[in-house]
Amino acid sequence: MGKSRNPRFVADAMLGRLARWLRVLDFDTRYEPALDDHRLVALADAEGRVLLTRDRHLVRFLRPEKSLLIAASAPLAQLEEVILACRLGPPPRLFRRCLLCNNPLNPARAGDLAGHPPPLPPDGMAPVFQCPGCRRLYWPGSHTRRMREALCRALPGWLPED
Repeated sequence: MGKSRNPRFVADAMLGRLARWLRVLDFDTRYEPALDDHRLVALADAEGRVLLTRDRHLVRFLRPEKSLLIAASAPLAQLEEVILACRLGPPPRLFRRCLLCNNPLNPARAGDLAGHPPPLPPDGMAPVFQCPGCRRLYWPGSHTRRMREALCRALPGWLPED
């Protein structure tokens, strides 16, 4: 099996930080901590998603069609487990998906930025993106640089250079 770029995931309530890191890498990752185990498995099976969990009981007794039992407790170590187990290739770009609600981001229009206080980047200095669901704004800044550095430390040589 070659490298995969299109798997879709659903993370259980224990893996919220892993879900965010997968979204940073532009992997479609649902995270709905309020769902009970039965509804979570039903969602994963209905949408053809890989269920990510640390709950052995859930995997053993509810038997989702596709699942990955996560052993690590640290989010970036969990991310490495998913990448290796699913043979994921690096994304063409980072930060293309809303970290909160998983929607693909759209370029923000000037009207979308009106009334937002700084620290938005000065006009034209950096691209600004907006989530079509929650309307949250995203742009490259020190936070994205730190996250990229953390990924490079956790996954040396996996991400392409800028």
